[in-house]
Amino acid sequence: MAGRGTPAIVLLAKRKVDHRTHPYDVSPDAPNYGALVAAALAVAPERVFKTLVTEVDGVLTVAVVPVTGELDLKALAAAVGGKRATLAERVAAERATGYVRGGISPLGQRRRLPTVLDSSALDHPTVYVSAGRRGLQVELAPGDLIALTEARTACLAAD
Repeated sequence: MAGRGTPAIVLLAKRKVDHRTHPYDVSPDAPNYGALVAAALAVAPERVFKTLVTEVDGVLTVAVVPVTGELDLKALAAAVGGKRATLAERVAAERATGYVRGGISPLGQRRRLPTVLDSSALDHPTVYVSAGRRGLQVELAPGDLIALTEARTACLAAD
């Protein structure tokens, strides 16, 4: 199976969570990367979510938002009881998660970081997130994603 061995896939298998992996071929440097991934997978873009590592009041925090919009940093800060949120430095994000940019998964991270999932995920029976490496997405139920990451949900996407 493609993706066997990423920490995200190992976690899903270990916990016996129903999931499917989906490989794709899109450069992480391409403009409109998320829309291109959705097109490559032939799924509605609002079901594909990107994982962003942020800093809220100095604490690394994960935001999982649809690729169709941008992250509302003020909404993220409010969701975790903070005052100010910024995107984390790439090196800090990679070091904390154990993944590289373009392949950061909310699952199986090196350090469990506080996680907030955009509430729109609950509108879909399954969602797609990075499986822990570039070119591979994993499809799973939003409830399973919430349970495995201990995420809270909030409206995070800015259109």
